[in-house]
Amino acid sequence: MTVRSLHLLGSPVLRQRSAPVARVDDAVRRLVDDLFETMRAAKGVGLAANQIGVAQRVAVVDVGEEHPPPLVLINPAIVERSAETEIGEEGCLSIPEIFGDVEALDRDGQRYRAEVGGYKARAVQHEIDHLDGVLFFDHLSAVKRSLLVAKWKKARKGKKGYLKDVTPEPAGEL
Repeated sequence: MTVRSLHLLGSPVLRQRSAPVARVDDAVRRLVDDLFETMRAAKGVGLAANQIGVAQRVAVVDVGEEHPPPLVLINPAIVERSAETEIGEEGCLSIPEIFGDVEALDRDGQRYRAEVGGYKARAVQHEIDHLDGVLFFDHLSAVKRSLLVAKWKKARKGKKGYLKDVTPEPAGEL
């Protein structure tokens, strides 16, 4: 497993619709492992492949709940939505929606369906949005989006490029 660099706002791959995975093979499984490793090192709860520069429909979600366990989402699609919505603070490792059942392939290429709700559903929706080239602030009003972009630009002043290295914390002493 490898911790990969994160692509930041402005990187073209974040606005690209990711290509479906034709076949789940060892390379895709390594990508899944790298996504989990990078997500955990960055202290996130989800990560899409395009956030590490790979424009494939692969994402992972782990909000710390056992049921359903951490999700591997290959070629995911929301197949059923509830009428309920939830509003909550949204964040993104690269910078809230409707919930329901998600269908995807697992790391072995087997189709599965998971019913998710609450925080986990928001995380799944967020990662599927990434795979579609949509960022969380695209769901906000133009005014709020402008304020966030201005804040981002101010924080990035003088910095170049669209990559951020992720450094895992060292393991504790035994």
